[in-house]
Amino acid sequence: MKSRYAHVNGIRLHYLEVGEGPLVVLLHGFPEFSYSWRHQLPALAAAGFRAIAPDLRGYNLSDKPPDVSAYGIEPLTRDIVGLIRHVGAARAVIVGHDWGGGIAWNLTLRHPELVERLVILNSPHPALFFRELRTLRQLRKSWYMFYFQLPWLPEWGWRRHDYALLEHSLRESARPDTFTDEDVRRYKEAMARPGALTAALNYYRAVFRTNPRRVTRNIRPIETPTLVLWGEADRYLGTSLLDGLEHWVPNVRIERLPGVSHWVQNEAPQRVNELMIEFLKETSKD
Repeated sequence: MKSRYAHVNGIRLHYLEVGEGPLVVLLHGFPEFSYSWRHQLPALAAAGFRAIAPDLRGYNLSDKPPDVSAYGIEPLTRDIVGLIRHVGAARAVIVGHDWGGGIAWNLTLRHPELVERLVILNSPHPALFFRELRTLRQLRKSWYMFYFQLPWLPEWGWRRHDYALLEHSLRESARPDTFTDEDVRRYKEAMARPGALTAALNYYRAVFRTNPRRVTRNIRPIETPTLVLWGEADRYLGTSLLDGLEHWVPNVRIERLPGVSHWVQNEAPQRVNELMIEFLKETSKD
């Protein structure tokens, strides 16, 4: 596995690369980094794909612009457009989890010509997320997003006791054997890099500065073949976020994973790899 850097969209992105073949780009969520895909990268390479997993801007070894506006969905999307072009590909399969899924949805909406196939793991379609955020059920699950809007207090809370909240957010919402001590150590080390924690929280601060009406007004149906893998035991995102998805993504296949948490690619890596690779190989024959 190779560690590389790309200068794109005015910043430097770090990414991991493995394998040869059609390009697959894997986008992580909060509070992870490219290490999130440690189970998928070798499996994709073995299946005949070239897989790359960036540290999204603000995370781990990638640049960390200081302004909240730098973490809006459009600059985040432009980073991935630039990364695809940097590695010399015309198109790519895009895989996204959590925040990486948000970027993947937007990339497919804005630049469908770049997306060969789309794979989403526990990340809501933007139209459905804004719809569900009006319900008490999803508001209760998303309370932390409102807490993250406060200045300095979330940073203080997350740094306390050696990033105990980070460890809690991972381990208390997943099966006991999902994250090893080494996994947690790596996540803490990445989040402790200067500027990383504030950058990660700025993803949430930036989205709350976006007018949801403007976002949903520009959403149109996605025709790209799409696979959605959804852990049904997600503490943060309810399964109601899947209701009506076919309206926005007519060519979608939804695979529900009962008993699997939000951290789906970490908690059920073998099943995720099987479903994802099967989907990519099936659609590549079309």
